[in-house]
Amino acid sequence: MKLLVKVLQSAVKQKEPRRRHFWGWLNAVFNKVDYERIKAVGPDRAASEWLLRCGAKVRFMGLDRWHGDYNALPTGPLGRFKIQAIDATDSCIMYRGFDHLEGLQHVEEVKLQKCVYIEDACLERLSSLENLQRSLFIMEVVSCGNVTDKGLVALHKLSDLPGVKDKQTTVERLKTALPRLDIQVDLD
Repeated sequence: MKLLVKVLQSAVKQKEPRRRHFWGWLNAVFNKVDYERIKAVGPDRAASEWLLRCGAKVRFMGLDRWHGDYNALPTGPLGRFKIQAIDATDSCIMYRGFDHLEGLQHVEEVKLQKCVYIEDACLERLSSLENLQRSLFIMEVVSCGNVTDKGLVALHKLSDLPGVKDKQTTVERLKTALPRLDIQVDLD
């Protein structure tokens, strides 16, 4: 009996890394960009499908309700529903999928909270999207452990970011680079 328990415990310990690897692989699959799908249904529909597949929520222009169920996305004429806000809290979105955001023109708010795969390259990619630069008013990044000072170019609210070593200098750089933004920082 004791031997069996030890063998099972050993087997469980050996399978844990594989399980984590599997989830990382699966999340990468969810983030794969299908450019043909974007052409077929338009950027807003394709981006909302990607975001919901990865566990995020979207809010469309003219609607108060957040959509988080992939199977309950609004139907109707393609192009009618434009993404106004993205809440990627606890989602598995990663840099690999950010090309989905390329054609979005009406996104005013992006919330990235507790996103394991969000890193500096993701924020740099967001800041390089010209359409988002024109429409984005609020950018929240909270508890994203892979974000450092380097990735904080276009952010609105900064807190609980352990990778940011010099918050005050980063805030000053943000104020200089983006004077129209209202920057809120938790300096504790």
